Amino acid sequence: VCPRGQRTDDNKICRECVGSPDRYDWLYLGFMAMLPLVLHWFFIEWYSGKKSSSALLQHITALLECSIAAVITLLVSDPVGSLHIRSCRVKKLSDWYTMLYNPSPDYITTVHCTHEAVYPLYTIVFIYYAFCLVLMMLLRPLLVKKIACGLGKSDRFKSIYAALYFFPILTVLQAVGGGLLYYAFPYIILVLSLVTLAVYMSASEVESFKDLLVRKKRLVVLFSHWLLHAYGIISISKLDKLEQDLPLLALVPAPALFYLMTAKYTEPSRILSEGGNGH
Repeated sequence: VCPRGQRTDDNKICRECVGSPDRYDWLYLGFMAMLPLVLHWFFIEWYSGKKSSSALLQHITALLECSIAAVITLLVSDPVGSLHIRSCRVKKLSDWYTMLYNPSPDYITTVHCTHEAVYPLYTIVFIYYAFCLVLMMLLRPLLVKKIACGLGKSDRFKSIYAALYFFPILTVLQAVGGGLLYYAFPYIILVLSLVTLAVYMSASEVESFKDLLVRKKRLVVLFSHWLLHAYGIISISKLDKLEQDLPLLALVPAPALFYLMTAKYTEPSRILSEGGNGH
């Protein structure tokens, strides 16, 4: 087993991690940092109610909590006091699950050689979630108690209660599926952003560009999804060849445009009426 901050080389000798995360590593960390923020925003919106004016301030507070937690996490990581971190390169999926490769020389005694071969990509996410949780518990209850006037007493803290559920879920997800997420997160972003955009537009009965312009909130949601699309495309392409990869960003508005152009043809009432006429 190697001490924290080291991993074995090809000769099975522990070497200190002296590299720095590459672009894909940072994109992965960005994705893991975005997960609690997006969930915060979703549950704040879900429980804020239509008459509540506190949603915007809660959104801003959640953004501040996650941003401060990210900065603190980088500062406490090695080298301490710097926003830079040193790391070991991820070579293969098994690097994330060293606990599954403990040898048994005599088939009786297991030699425990578990260590963080992908230092610090595995543990830094747990540290970040811990700081997010602490900051939320310090800041959000006071804010909600003062400004959530449009909500009943029982509804005020539901977004905080939701966070107390999803943070343990995210922690288990990282503990069990960290390596899988590392390789799959760009595709997860694209699929989830496409599905959620279609569901939101359908639920909001958006069928034309005019419907989008009626409420600013719809434009904010649309641009947020576009940013997620762009993040997913950048994560897949890694922008290794700018002249080839940058034009792919022109595809970002394509799903929304396709939905708006075809929504009128898939209106349920229209399909039912045409089916009735056919009979």
